[in-house]
Amino acid sequence: MDALPWLADSGVAWSADPAVLGEKRLDRSGWEPEGMPVAVVWPRTVGEVQRVMRGALATRTPVVPRGAGTALTGGSAAGSGTVVLDLSRMDRIVEIRADDGVAVAEPGVITADLDRAAAAHGLRYAPDPASLELSTIGGNIATNAGGLRCAKYGVTRDSVLGLDVVLADGTLISTGRGTLKGVAGYDLTGLFTGSEGTLGVVVGATLRLRALPAPTATIAACYPDVESAAAASVALAEARVQPVLAELLDEATLAALAGHGLPQDGGALLIVQTDGGSAAEVDRAVGALSRGATSVRHDDDPDALLAARRQAFPAIERLGRPLIEDIAVPRSALAVAVRSIADIARRHDVPICTVAHAGDGNLHPVVVAGGWGEPIPESAHRAADEIFGLALDLGGTVTGEHGVGVLKRHWLGRELGADQHLLQQRIKELFDPHGILNPGKAI
Repeated sequence: MDALPWLADSGVAWSADPAVLGEKRLDRSGWEPEGMPVAVVWPRTVGEVQRVMRGALATRTPVVPRGAGTALTGGSAAGSGTVVLDLSRMDRIVEIRADDGVAVAEPGVITADLDRAAAAHGLRYAPDPASLELSTIGGNIATNAGGLRCAKYGVTRDSVLGLDVVLADGTLISTGRGTLKGVAGYDLTGLFTGSEGTLGVVVGATLRLRALPAPTATIAACYPDVESAAAASVALAEARVQPVLAELLDEATLAALAGHGLPQDGGALLIVQTDGGSAAEVDRAVGALSRGATSVRHDDDPDALLAARRQAFPAIERLGRPLIEDIAVPRSALAVAVRSIADIARRHDVPICTVAHAGDGNLHPVVVAGGWGEPIPESAHRAADEIFGLALDLGGTVTGEHGVGVLKRHWLGRELGADQHLLQQRIKELFDPHGILNPGKAI
């Protein structure tokens, strides 16, 4: 308590227990920052967040906002001298206005819980990252998270209408609106979404809900190789099919998921689901997916099929320490990307399991980087670097939905270019002139 008298006087729940600090210093990325945070705080109200930020500013204490710790790029990891601002106890769904298609939620609400609450009104919260049963709305907003349904419904930013944000000096602002349309002023809501806690702390969100459509078809198509599966996903667009999801799994991923009930009739699997469409659209989808396929079937239990897909990352984690990468390329370049990733794996002699949101060109090449607790082999780092370079060479990006965090800052300047990178750094300085909000992350 002597080290942080301002926290002791704040009235906010906090701890400096070494066991708690050890747990909260890490996120799912596996990146280990130097040193330990000095405290973890658990605010329950907006006023408590404001008090924490005012105390942090007065003492120039770095603050690392955190939800469930499911970040994959080190964005919520906390090192020496920091205070972890754990928002998980701000977990109320404040209201669901079904007639307006709007929900208001605190940042600690679990993503799947909001979707289930919306479903009770015949609605859906569309963003569905693989971690939806664990990740929080605030964390999803911080990284502009995506998910399986991105192909049709977009990423988190497409469902965020307005935000309540506590700035670095403790000021509370509200951005955006509670209506489905609105263009007044600069789009600060869009700016905060995806800023990884470097510009302000999200303490409330007004979110768009959509009508809950019945799935019209869930199709599992197997292919001899991943290139054929990627080509089939492009054929869907050519056939004017708009799937709600199109998930591609390569042979290595299917092997990791053996026993989970997925079809194993080839070297790659493509899972496609349409919703709200016509029988004619389903027929076009089946026709497009049949090209080059070893088998195509409508699944009798789509929930089980998608549940198995969501187990891909945990299954790969059992093989060894994963570097879960996240690139996106134009859909037309998807086959080239997956073929090149397989070549990178061979040349560097490292296992790479590729999972892709094929409907929007977002690939997750997961490099299995040795055993847990062991140093990451240099060959794994070289493979990951080549994957990022590949994405840019194909006209893509080094992150489609996981964010930059710590692990991708090296590549950000190359993607943005010097002038834009400098402009973004100036925006950070404007919102956080003393650099106390999640320093060393994102920008």
